[in-house]
Amino acid sequence: MYHYDAKLALEELQEDALLPHPVKLRDMILRTKLGPTEAQVLNQEFQTYLTRFGELQKTARSVLEKLAAGQRKAS
Repeated sequence: MYHYDAKLALEELQEDALLPHPVKLRDMILRTKLGPTEAQVLNQEFQTYLTRFGELQKTARSVLEKLAAGQRKAS
């Protein structure tokens, strides 16, 4: 747990937090028996997930880099 430490949070960004990493999610999908229609719908949802996951990761990285460069307030 990073306890509001931006530098540590930036490091932890590489790890899984609450959302599964897209690679793991893809593996879960591949290990599930799906019908053609269900597989197509799930693939479309996964593509949306993948796009948004990447966008949020970039946004979080930018915010955390700015915070990590700043000075912390005294407790």
